[in-house]
Amino acid sequence: MKPKLSASILAVALAVNPHASGTNGHAEDQARIQQLINRFKSAIIAKDGHALRGMFLSGGSWLQGLDEGSWAAMRAKKPDARQFDPGSYEQFAHFIETTPKDKTIEETFDNVRIETDGTVGTVYFDYRFLVDGKSINHGVETWQLAHTDEGWKISAMLYSVILDGTH
Repeated sequence: MKPKLSASILAVALAVNPHASGTNGHAEDQARIQQLINRFKSAIIAKDGHALRGMFLSGGSWLQGLDEGSWAAMRAKKPDARQFDPGSYEQFAHFIETTPKDKTIEETFDNVRIETDGTVGTVYFDYRFLVDGKSINHGVETWQLAHTDEGWKISAMLYSVILDGTH
């Protein structure tokens, strides 16, 4: 009798608690975060640094980490290269907006996972950065997000860099 009672209690708990069933009850927030991702990708293609800057919280953090092979390749060219290098969304936006007009740039996002409770959120995905249709690096990227009066903003970005053609 206990297994049936436990199964019944579990079924009721799953029906009452959306977190237990694997959904977090924030589908609308997840959709808005997906819109942020889409705007981010579009701003890169359009080379719109101003739009990119507007997607970040002021003072947020930015950190890239090279894998071992990429770090070794970088040290061969620049002995003082660091494996983990802080940057900023300002530097990235400047790079995007100053990329020559005759070059195409794009970042692809695969295996996107979004988690949120409606106040904060995370995005985790595999990325590939393309210049003129050719991948120059790839890795995984994660964003920490905050839901502000102006909508979802990126408060921190952390990503790995595997330089293509270095292994």
